[in-house]
Amino acid sequence: MSYGLPAEAAPPAPTCVRHPDRETWIRCARCGQAICPECMTAAAVGYQCPTCVQAGTAATRQARTVFGGRTTRDGAVTYAIMGTCVGLYLLVGVLGLLGGLARWGMQPVAIALGDEWFRLVSAIFLHSGLLHLGFNMYVLFLIGPPLERVLGHGRFLTLFLLSGLGGSIASYAFSPIRTLSVGASGAIFGLMAAWIVVSRRLNADAGQVMVLLAVNVALGFLLPGIDWRAHLGGAVTGAVVALALTTGRGEQGRQRLGQQVLVSAVIGAVLIAVAVWRTAQIEALLPV
Repeated sequence: MSYGLPAEAAPPAPTCVRHPDRETWIRCARCGQAICPECMTAAAVGYQCPTCVQAGTAATRQARTVFGGRTTRDGAVTYAIMGTCVGLYLLVGVLGLLGGLARWGMQPVAIALGDEWFRLVSAIFLHSGLLHLGFNMYVLFLIGPPLERVLGHGRFLTLFLLSGLGGSIASYAFSPIRTLSVGASGAIFGLMAAWIVVSRRLNADAGQVMVLLAVNVALGFLLPGIDWRAHLGGAVTGAVVALALTTGRGEQGRQRLGQQVLVSAVIGAVLIAVAVWRTAQIEALLPV
C-alpha cells in the first residue's frame, strides 16, 4: 500500500518573489506572495513582503482626519499665530515701532481713501493692551490646538484667516469711518463658533464654549471700547467656514477638498464684495 504522491509528482517548492533562485514556504500575510527570510518583515500577524511594508508606511504618512486634513498631534499653526501676535504687540503696541497701531489698525477712512487694504489683515494680529492680548491668546491656546488636530493645519489656518477677515470687514462696513480697531477677537470668535459646529458634527459636547461665546458677545454690547461688530462678523464667518470645512465626510478626498476650497473661496469673495461696497459708500460720503 502506498501513501501520498510519488516523489516525481510532488509540486515544486515556491520561490521568493524577489529572489527566484531561493525556495521558500513563507508567504506575505497581506498579499500572499512567497518571500525568503531576507525579504520578510515581522508584522502583527505573520510576515510581510517589502512592497506591502512600503504600502503600509505610505498609508500611515497619508492618514487623514475625519474632515480630510492631514493628521497632526501638534498645534504648530496655533503657536505660530500666538508668537506673531505677541511679537507684534511688543514691537508695534509697546515700543510703537513701524508706525504704531494707527498705521496698521483697521480704520475705514484710511482703507477707503488711502487704498490701505492691508489694514484689514494686519489689524487681526495687533492688540491695544496686555489684557486684550492675554484674553485672546488664552482662548486661542485653549481651543486652537484641538481644532487644528481635527481640521489639519491648512484648514485651521483658513478658518482663522477668514474668521479674522470677516471680523475686520464687519467692523469696516458698520463702524464709524474714523474708528481705529485692532485685535484677533474676530478670529477668536470665529474659532469658538467653529468649535460648536465641529462638535455638533462629531456629536460632542460644546456647552462650555457656547456659554463662553454667549457671555463675550453680551460683554461686547455692555462694555465700552469693544468692537462688537468684529466679534459678530468673526463668529458668523467662522461658523459658515466650519460648515464648509466639515462637509462631505463620506466622499473621496479630492472631491471633498474641491468642495471645501470652492465654498471657502465663495466666502472670501462675499467678504471682498462687502468691502468694495463699503469703500464706494465712504468715497461717496467723503469725495477726494
